[in-house]
Amino acid sequence: MREMEAGAAPETAGGRVVEFTTPRAKLIEEASRAIRADLAGYPRALAAYEALRADPEALAHWDMANYVTMRKLGYNDHGRVHAFITGAASLAITELLLDAGVRTDIMESGVGDAEDVFLAVILGTMLHDIGNQIHRAGHEAHGVALALPILDRIMGPLYADPFKRTKVRSFILGAINCHDLSPAPLTVEGGIVAVADGTDITKGRGRKAFALGSVDIHSISALAVDQVVIERGRDKPVLISVTMNNSGGIFQVEEVLAPKVIRTPMRNFVELRAAIRPQGEEQILSRVRLDGDHFVMDLDGGETVRVEVEDTQKKVTDAIAQNLGVSAESR
Repeated sequence: MREMEAGAAPETAGGRVVEFTTPRAKLIEEASRAIRADLAGYPRALAAYEALRADPEALAHWDMANYVTMRKLGYNDHGRVHAFITGAASLAITELLLDAGVRTDIMESGVGDAEDVFLAVILGTMLHDIGNQIHRAGHEAHGVALALPILDRIMGPLYADPFKRTKVRSFILGAINCHDLSPAPLTVEGGIVAVADGTDITKGRGRKAFALGSVDIHSISALAVDQVVIERGRDKPVLISVTMNNSGGIFQVEEVLAPKVIRTPMRNFVELRAAIRPQGEEQILSRVRLDGDHFVMDLDGGETVRVEVEDTQKKVTDAIAQNLGVSAESR
């Protein structure tokens, strides 16, 4: 397994690490190196990635999505850096799942093999946020519309059979549409994209928003997360470990990452843990881990506390459904 540093990807022993490094170009370069290494054995998926990273339309989409989210809304990074960081993370997760014998939906449906899975995951992950350039509201559906011509341009030369190409493309579009859990993804590929998106919570992502004057729980809590490690788990195929310098980072884990594990097919395959580094603030809790839909907190005094994850998106969805008289089971 490879490690990704700050969304970047140096080679170390253990897992893929995401932590904070400064230069934007270096982040993209290191993430790109990790992506190429993961796709080296999959020439069609690698060709798709190379076409995407050089596509002028995709490059413009990333820049404009970032302009709207950061400059107009004061959000964290949603542009090129985020696309490359999450792209590298998604391949690390995919590799761990396939190594553990997990059959994704592209495989289970008979649509394709591992190469098609890697291609769908990298394209879906790197294009998932481009709809933000139109507006944050409805950005998932906007992203589907904007991604279509890019996918057709990239996939056309790679899939001679339009029947198969259209089927593989459907998994990519589904992942883009469901990456923010509105609605929650139904496929493993969609779950990989959602979880990879949720792993980009380190302080490198929040620093620019903070510097631009967006001082809120999102930017502050992002500054409290030093590192995210994606590696092989003991009880499940994937272990995601978050290291914080301050307990404020728990907001990122609880509000951003945990729901993307809990509300997707990845729930069965991912262990999630968070801890404050020893040299951080005065410790109140020593470790947090996800158990089902609860966080289990190990306090410094030796006590253990279980807290249900606050999934605000699900609460809003349930409230709307209740007002419409629709049961949760029927949705």
